[in-house]
Amino acid sequence: MEDKITTLHCQCGNVCLGVERRPIISAECLCKDCQTAGALLQSLPDAPKMLDQNSATRFVLYRKDRVRCIKGQESLREYRLNPESKTRRVIATCCNTPVFLDFTNGHWLSMYGGLWPQKNLPPLEIRTMTRDCPKGVVLSDDVPNPKTHTGMFYFKLLSSWAAMGFKSPKVNYVNGSIQIP
Repeated sequence: MEDKITTLHCQCGNVCLGVERRPIISAECLCKDCQTAGALLQSLPDAPKMLDQNSATRFVLYRKDRVRCIKGQESLREYRLNPESKTRRVIATCCNTPVFLDFTNGHWLSMYGGLWPQKNLPPLEIRTMTRDCPKGVVLSDDVPNPKTHTGMFYFKLLSSWAAMGFKSPKVNYVNGSIQIP
């Protein structure tokens, strides 16, 4: 997987992205914003399930300079939980498939795990923001389950940013926004 390009598709195949090389990290997020956004996005007509049984959202983080839109950019729209948010969730509106989360000031994209066939999804390395875990949920101890983000998580992000020369490319292949009632 080191130098290979992996192609990822929305449910209907209209949108295709390519990710290069290895991801920064493969994680599940349990923050309140991801739980709220996940519930909203999976409620769209024909949208895939986003939240797992623990209300976690699966992500595979890649450097922005290693993600390309191969086809279907005309179907990509952003959704923000609030208009001032620096975080946008990008959806393929052709079939309501969530594609990635973009912290617009950051250097990485959090690609939604549902884009991978289950057998090809990079192995889970960490669950983050478990302090927001719903009451009654008991998380498996198969990977670390820190309350927030760990030093190692930040180290991986910082190392990837340094490898990019501390640049934060803009993602310019998203065309407008959607509103979710």
